[in-house]
Parts: sequence; C-alpha cells; structure tokens
Amino acid sequence: MPIPVSTSHNRQPESHQRQLLPVSTRVPRTKLRTLLRVSSVAAGIQFGWALQLSLLTPYVQELGVPHAWASFIWLCGPISGLVVQPLVGHFSDRCSSRFGRRRPFILAGAVSIIVAVLIVGNSADIGWLLGDRGGKKTRAVVVYVFGFWILDVANNMTQGPCRAFLADLTEKDPRRTRVGNAYFSLFMAIGNVLGYAAGSYSGWYKIFPFTLTGSCTINCANLKAAFLIDIIVIVICTFTSLTATDEKPLSAIHNNNSDGGVSRDSPEREAFFWEIFGTFRFLPTSVWIILLITALTWIGWFPFTLFDTDWMGREIYGGEPNDGSNYSAGVRMGSFGLMLNSIVLGITSVFMEKLCQISGSGFAWGISNILMTLCFAAMVAITYIKNSLDGVEKLPSTGIVAAALVVFSILGIPLAVTYSVPYALVATRIEAIGLGQGLSMGVLNLAIVIPQVVVSVGSGPWDQLFGGGNSPAFIVGGLTAFIGGIIAILAIPRRRVEKPSILLHH
Repeated sequence: MPIPVSTSHNRQPESHQRQLLPVSTRVPRTKLRTLLRVSSVAAGIQFGWALQLSLLTPYVQELGVPHAWASFIWLCGPISGLVVQPLVGHFSDRCSSRFGRRRPFILAGAVSIIVAVLIVGNSADIGWLLGDRGGKKTRAVVVYVFGFWILDVANNMTQGPCRAFLADLTEKDPRRTRVGNAYFSLFMAIGNVLGYAAGSYSGWYKIFPFTLTGSCTINCANLKAAFLIDIIVIVICTFTSLTATDEKPLSAIHNNNSDGGVSRDSPEREAFFWEIFGTFRFLPTSVWIILLITALTWIGWFPFTLFDTDWMGREIYGGEPNDGSNYSAGVRMGSFGLMLNSIVLGITSVFMEKLCQISGSGFAWGISNILMTLCFAAMVAITYIKNSLDGVEKLPSTGIVAAALVVFSILGIPLAVTYSVPYALVATRIEAIGLGQGLSMGVLNLAIVIPQVVVSVGSGPWDQLFGGGNSPAFIVGGLTAFIGGIIAILAIPRRRVEKPSILLHH
C-alpha cells in the first residue's frame, strides 16, 4: 500500500545533487534542436484542431443541428479525454516496444487523426450514400459525430504521449522542461496559423474541384479540401517528430536503474489506471492548486473555443446558418481573427521562458487570466455596440470588425500561457510522487476535460435562456478566468518550488 513520506528534511537541492554526481553518471542534456523537432508534431495536431474550432460548430449547424444543441456535439472531447488520455498515459509509461514508450502511441494517434478527418470531411457525402435527401441530413450528422469522436480520441492519443516524451527528455531539468513546453506551444501556434488560414479561405473548392458534389455545398467542399491539406501537414510533422531522436525502450530504462533502486517510471512504482483518483490524496498542495487554476482557466476558454467563429457570424455579421451569405462571411472573418490570435500565440511562446524567469510562472499565469477576462468583457461590449449602432441583421462597420479582430489577437497571449505553463509546473512537481510522466499528463488532463463537460452541457441552453446569443457564456467564462488568475497570483510561489511527497511500497 503506498504511503506518503516527506522528503523535505533529507533531500538536498537538485543543483547540489547534480554537482555531487560523478562525471560518468551525469545524464547528458537533450539538445534544443531535438526538443524542437519532437515538438513539431503539435503543428500537425493543431492544424486539424484549428479547423475543428473554426469551422465545425458552424458546419454542424448547417447540417441541421440547432445552435442550442451544437455544444453537446463537443461532449465527445471531454469524455474521450477523461478516459483516453489517462489510459494512454498509463500504457505509454509501461509500453515495452523496441521503438520506445511514447513514439508508438504518437504514430497510432496520427494515423487515427487522418482516418477521422476523412470521415468528418466526407460526412455529407457518406450521409447521401446512406440515404439522406433534401434538407434533412440525419445520417450525415451521425457520421459526422462518429468521425468527430474518433478525432478527439486521436488528438488525446497523440498529444499526451508527445508532452510526456518531452518531459522524459528534459528529466530533472525544470528550465528545459519549460523550454520544451514552450516549443510545443510554439508549434501549436504554427498549426493554428495554418489551420485558421485554411479555414478563412473560401476558394479551396476551386483548387480541389472534386470536393464539390451534389450533397456537399461550397462551404462543405472548402472544409473537405482543408482537411486534405491537414493530412499532408500531419504526415510531415509526425515524420519529423518521430525521427528526431532514438527513444529508449522500457527494458533499457530498467537496466539503467537496476543498480539504483526502482525507477520512478517502472511498473512497480506507477499507479494503475483504476487508481488514478486514489492518487489524488497523495498530491502535494501545489499540484492541487495547479489543477484548480487549470479547471477555472478552461471553463473560461471553452465558451470561446466553441463559439468564437459562430459569435462573429451571428452577433457581429448578423447572419444565420443556411440563410444568406452574412453568416459564412462572419465565420471566415472569425477564422482570420483566430489566425492572428495564433501569430500572437507563437510570438508569446518564443518569449515564454524569459517571461517566467522575470515574473514567475504563477504571476504570469494569473495576469494572463485577468487579460482573458478583459477580452471577454470587450467581446460582450462589442456585441452591444454593434447592435446599437448598426442593427442586429446588418453587416458591421469596419471599426466593429477591427475591434473584434484586435480582441481575437490579444487572446493569443493568455492562450500561449495556458498551453505551456500548467504542463511545465505539473511536470516539475509531480515527478517524485511515483507517477510516470505519461500518467501525470493524464491527471492534469482531468482538470481540463471535467470543466469542458460542464461547458458543453450548459453553454448552449444557458445562451438560449438569454435569447440565443453567445455573450452569457462569455460572461461566465470571464468570471471563472478572473478567479483563477487571482488564485494563481496569490497561491503559486514566484520563486520557490514546493517539494512533493513520494510514494513508497512496502
């Protein structure tokens, strides 16, 4: 039975321990270019994710799903994340493949993403083959939801092991752990830029004319073509990542630790999947604080990620799905705004390490959450001003569109922090409690997917209760982000790292 044993009185500082190690036993530091290449798979993952975020909520409404229920489609994300990422993390920690522990899962996830985007992109055509006729597209919706679930499972299968792989390569080096996660965030930004740029372009059906069919309209054909480009990006990025370095298989890790006791990543020291919730009682206070702030932060982000382009199409451009061109024009402008958001995200990621060194990770996280709150408040204000000056159904003025794009761009700063700081904080604090890095990413993921369930279930009906707009969800998101920001500033030490307990078996 695992019991917590404090190590605060008998452990020397990590830097001192490094100095005492003989030269022959020191672990060589992973080269930065290797971390950069390993992180590149994030660009392929995020390209498809960007298409999901910018186009799929509008697309599912064009298939006939009402706005109030569109958010329920996204329930597959948190449910798959709740089960898949901890499970994949657990098995990747124990994987005995000769190719390593993480790389087989990254490859399997990338292949699954390719299969999923082909299903989602061709859902209207498949629905027609199964019998859909006229305006009713029930079968297409079923096919779409099936592909969407596979896509979310695949994203979780790929992203968790990749972050764990980075944590393996930067073991016991908090600074390089932050750098690795900043690289990952940078490539997420690159993938976002490419994905949102692809989503904002309305002429893909001309370049790929075979995508336009009797059952697949221009908007559908553009989505299908963008997903074909996504497949090319995924193949290139996955190959670059998997060939960056040779990953040690589990047997080699056990052999290296045979003289030094039980490895922290060995099966004897790791929690099983069904013990994940039991391990929560052994988490140090600092990890609980990180999980709480993460949950509050993502309650803030999910209304935006669900309805960002829909907000632009409905409340700024005054359109409705399948009713004129205003909605489609707004969705494309929203995708352009998200591309600007990703450019800012990438620039911020480059300077993330320096930012955390100057202000402290907790302070930087807290300020970024407060900035989120201000941006969501600005979106609500822009909606009110647009409706007051231009009317609900008229096209917006240039100033209104510019203001919306500025807000989208500024949100790239807190998004960069959200994509990197929590993972680096958890990776450097959770190592000593007996969890492998794969499973530790799964534990953090629970703090993301549980809030997503709440938002997916509640945001659509909540917005409908106040007239069908997106502003009520943005208000709730802004409040939770603000609370999380205050906790981060006050509760996360700016310099000192709390030493967690470790788990011993006897």
